[in-house]
Amino acid sequence: MPPKKGTSAKKSKTDEAPGGKADDHPKTDAVAEIKAPTKSKKRKADTAPESQGARKSARGTKSAPTHAQLLSFLLSEDALKHSSPEDDTSDSKLRTYSLTALNPWEELLSAVILSRPISHRLGMRAIRTVLNGPYSFNSAKATQTAGAEKQHQALWDARTQHKDKTAKQIGGLADVILDKFASTSDKEGKSLAGVHDKGGDEMEEEMKILQSSIKGVGETGLNIFFRRVQWQWPSAYPNVDGKTADSLRKLGLPQDPSDLVELIKANWKAIKKVELAGADEEQRKRRAYVMVLERAVGTDLEGNIEAVVDAAAKVSA
Repeated sequence: MPPKKGTSAKKSKTDEAPGGKADDHPKTDAVAEIKAPTKSKKRKADTAPESQGARKSARGTKSAPTHAQLLSFLLSEDALKHSSPEDDTSDSKLRTYSLTALNPWEELLSAVILSRPISHRLGMRAIRTVLNGPYSFNSAKATQTAGAEKQHQALWDARTQHKDKTAKQIGGLADVILDKFASTSDKEGKSLAGVHDKGGDEMEEEMKILQSSIKGVGETGLNIFFRRVQWQWPSAYPNVDGKTADSLRKLGLPQDPSDLVELIKANWKAIKKVELAGADEEQRKRRAYVMVLERAVGTDLEGNIEAVVDAAAKVSA
């Protein structure tokens, strides 16, 4: 018998529609060895990114957008309707995966949810439910304090799939973070600073530590987490995982991390007008980088690549 139902997010008519799963994960996320995302800090001299001018189009007679146009559109509010479910962007007061600059714990929790074999939209709804009232699992401590019954209730309220297994995984995740990675500066388990300390600020080591410490977290979940958290964790920046590289390719953007960094740098005068989270300009550049990756993947999962390419081609240079 399901738990007593409480407050939950409004259900979209298209929530159960078939389509791409969250990051096209396998049915199980446990893997023996993870393959770290591509991480590059030095650019090759002969791979300078394009900034202006027409590119050859693979779409027949239609004019392909420039890289600058694609960046401009992906970082605009207009891109959200193509990259995110409407329910995830309709209320700016809610903490959502699409709009909110989440803390590292929230990103890890979200990655665990999205690594389950569920649709993109169900994943977004589950994240929205657990991050907001009456649950507000915004730290490992808050999640642990809520207890197993409330963790289970949250997944029932989200009306997602694999409720029992995901609820147990969320509870176990909170326990591990507090037991192994909490520190005097992070008693609530929000920043996951202990992961840095044990990993020596090396992304590959941090990935190995998380995988070996957290049951059921494998390559898919870790790639999602490190893709999202790199604007807050310079040790992981810049990186592009395989799924994201494929989405960037479909849009016509560079897939090499360093090329994409240089592209953002070359267009920063226009990009910095966008409202971006970050304590300083360098962190805001990293935030812009992550937003481009996320919206590229979201656009792909929502099946809107062609619509975004067409819309970007109409952006004023």
